[in-house]
Amino acid sequence: MSTAKQWVLASRPEGAPASENFRFEEVELPELADGQILVENTFASVDPYMRGRMNDAKSYIEPFQIDQPLTGTAVGTVAESRSDKFKVGDTVRHFAGWRTHAVLHEDQAERIDTSIAPAEAYLGILGLTGLTAYVGLTAVGEMKQGDVVFISGAAGAVGSAAGQIAKHLGAAKVIGSAGSAEKIDYITGIGFDAAFNYKDGDVKGQLAKAAPEGVDVYFDNVGGDHLEAAIANANTFGRIAMCGAIAQYNDTEPTPGPRNLGLAIGKCLTLRGFVVGQYSHLAEEFQEKIAPLVVDGSIGYETTVREGIDSMPKAFLELFEGGNTGKMIVKF
Repeated sequence: MSTAKQWVLASRPEGAPASENFRFEEVELPELADGQILVENTFASVDPYMRGRMNDAKSYIEPFQIDQPLTGTAVGTVAESRSDKFKVGDTVRHFAGWRTHAVLHEDQAERIDTSIAPAEAYLGILGLTGLTAYVGLTAVGEMKQGDVVFISGAAGAVGSAAGQIAKHLGAAKVIGSAGSAEKIDYITGIGFDAAFNYKDGDVKGQLAKAAPEGVDVYFDNVGGDHLEAAIANANTFGRIAMCGAIAQYNDTEPTPGPRNLGLAIGKCLTLRGFVVGQYSHLAEEFQEKIAPLVVDGSIGYETTVREGIDSMPKAFLELFEGGNTGKMIVKF
């Protein structure tokens, strides 16, 4: 294999990204050096956090660079190897997505076991998606048995995982919000006790109706009116795990904070932002406690699959239009 196809960042977006911010290229692959492998990618992930990487701004992860290939989690098969660690045919997970083939040092990949779960599961529930859900509930949200838990973006990859994990950790009630009747049916079908469609309006009122006893833990994937609703309905000493704010990722002006933030004082609330990379020490705990529940089917997962590397940008843009249920991945 002498060439690969890849997507690069052509320009930085102002507001919502568009197709012209991406460029498709064919490039020559270098010869392998000692300790390197060539991976033929089979699945790649697109995720909301990638929107922040399109900006030239300092953050918890390096921004994408103009005219350079985009990156993200992918799984693939080792096609060539000059490594003692991997052999041809091994299935691996790595961070060089958005391309058909990747030349990697052996330390940049990890072998995955596709005999216990499909390869694509390692991009979601058995990967950083599942770990993010677990960390947000436990280390950040400090969830206790008997808590009432509210999750926004509940039909997404992290949200749907968090709802199921919360039930297995002993939540008294798990409530989710999503953006369509089909997604409401999906999350109630996987174990959420109550759900509402935020597009019906009055998020605060709908949450109050779903949780008359109040909310102890809010897992925030959305921000905006959902964060305000959670603060309004939170119980004393409630905890808010701030994982994402997809409602404002494409804003061109600074987003005002929650208008009712003052309520956090009297309610003694904890609002804590987090990124999963700061909690990698919990990966082994997650694998021990949660991964077996995924493997035996006690915790389910959904994937929305788009076909072909040429569909990568479109799949990514769909995330901001509610186009996915569960994890959005691209099959090459």
